[in-house]
Order: sequence, then structure tokens, then C-alpha cells
Amino acid sequence: MTALGFLYPGHSAEDDYPRIEQLLGSDIRLDLVHTDIGEDAHRVDALRRLGAPERLAAGVEQLRLSGAESVVWACTSGSFVYGWEGAHEQVRGLARAAGMAASSTSFAFVHAVRELGALGVRRVAVGATYPEDVAGLFVDFLRAGGVEVTGVRGAGTATAAEAAAWGEDEVRALARAADLPEADAVLLPDTALHTAAYVPRLEKELGKPVLTANQVSVWEALRLADRRVNAPGLGALFRREPVVQA
Repeated sequence: MTALGFLYPGHSAEDDYPRIEQLLGSDIRLDLVHTDIGEDAHRVDALRRLGAPERLAAGVEQLRLSGAESVVWACTSGSFVYGWEGAHEQVRGLARAAGMAASSTSFAFVHAVRELGALGVRRVAVGATYPEDVAGLFVDFLRAGGVEVTGVRGAGTATAAEAAAWGEDEVRALARAADLPEADAVLLPDTALHTAAYVPRLEKELGKPVLTANQVSVWEALRLADRRVNAPGLGALFRREPVVQA
């Protein structure tokens, strides 16, 4: 049994994780610890407080007791708002506190895009639930990681709770609105957004890989634990043998 740990802010789309665990179809357990969300707001100041070291450290002991082999800060906006270097420091601090390999959803997106490079993915389009200014910071983060972004569509939701209330129709509409002919993949970066059940249909509609926040968070935790899982129900990212990244 491989146990993977996730620090998840508040309660929004955490039911994606048992669904993903079921789709993995192997001896893998996904353990979530909910961190204090503080103020639920898609504003830079609130998001920086959301990802503060003391908030993350508070959930680490529970994950250690669960036997987790790796830990992912399962929050995109609460990591990329620190910038490329600041987000690196965030996960280094998390790794020290947890005593295990650590990452965040923001880095998971960068690593997943690199992984899909073998399938011809070079340029991506972003469909973000966030306001335009916050969505722009995610694009800056991707570009700092060497990812070419063709365009971004911000939906302007004010809170994680608002994003969590979206259903399949809203998610599909965002993906279609963000997609561009020159994009090789579409990214939907919000762990508060329910997406685990929709990825195959989104990929079929758009004709290209779709990367979503909870999906890539689990893939990243598997990568850190050196596990390789073929799970077609989770999209193109899980339909091939991943390459170990430095």
C-alpha cells in the first residue's frame, strides 16, 4: 500500500480525491488533511495568508501518522501567489516540517506539462476560476517554469465556495472558453473546482489533454513516491508511463 498525503484548504471539492482513488484502481491510498482556510477570498493578500507556513505545518503531524510517503499542498492559488522562488521556499519548508518529499499543485502543473511534452504538448491555454489579476499570476508562474502560455481566461469567482458550487456545465464552458487552436492542452487550475469526473469528456470535446488541479496534485504525489499508475479514466496524463523528472 502506498499512502499519499495532501494538505487541502477548507472544504470545497475534496470529494474529488476518493473518486480519483477509486479510478487509480490499485493499492494507493489518498489521505487528506484539511487546513484552516481563514478568509475565503480570491485576493492575493488572502491567498498568501492561506499558504502561510504555520497553516501548512499544522496538518503535517496527522499526515506523518497516516504513513504518507509524500505530501502535496493541494492548493494552486495558495502557492503560485508567492512567485516561483517563494513557492519553492514554501515546499522546502513543508518538506522539512513533514520529513518527506513535498510539492504543491502549482509545481504539479509545471511538471505535468513537461511530462506531456512526449505527447507533443508545448503550449497551453489556461481557464481559471479566479479574477483576472490572480489568473495572471498563475500564467507568470507557468512561464517561470518554462511553460508557453497561449492565453488565459479568468472567470472572476470571488471565493473557493463559489467555484466549488460549479457543476459540469460550468466547468465545460470554462474549458471551451479558454481553449485556443494553437494550444496543445488546457489547464484548469483550482482545487476548489470539481473536475475528476469530467476529464475524459473534456478531452474528447476539446481533442487535447486537459489538466485539472486535483488530478495533477495526485499525479505529483505519485511522482514523488516513485509510483507509476495507468488510469485512463483520469485523462491523458495517466494514460502513459510517466517519465521520472529531475
